[in-house]
Amino acid sequence: MLMRTDPFREFDRLAQQVLGSTTRPSAMPMDAYRSGDDFLVHFDLPGIDPESIELDVERNVLNVRAERRSPAPENAEPLVAERPTGTFTRQLFLGETLDTERIDASYDAGVLTLRIPVAEQAKPRRIQISGGDSRRQISS
Repeated sequence: MLMRTDPFREFDRLAQQVLGSTTRPSAMPMDAYRSGDDFLVHFDLPGIDPESIELDVERNVLNVRAERRSPAPENAEPLVAERPTGTFTRQLFLGETLDTERIDASYDAGVLTLRIPVAEQAKPRRIQISGGDSRRQISS
């Protein structure tokens, strides 16, 4: 139902640690799972202003973008700067069985949570069988 879209994410993370930066926007860690008739996706975005989070769906591609700015004033001299700042992005390909019209998003304690319902046509359903009586008696 969900596909991991960036096979080079771990390589980029390693390059960022070794080189100190990367040319691509940073990815955000996520967990995704199905619970009942919903898929839930949790993105770690600590310290992000909820107003900076952008979500959009085009066809079946979900784009998440957020920005974290440094809390230090422009003229401050940084002594330690270990917390990543800048733009964070993630792209998910959603399966046809998900209802992209009814995605619900919430942000709490640094975690962005998306609830994506399974489309009605993709839910399992019982099919009623009709037909004649298989135990009919044949009279002679």
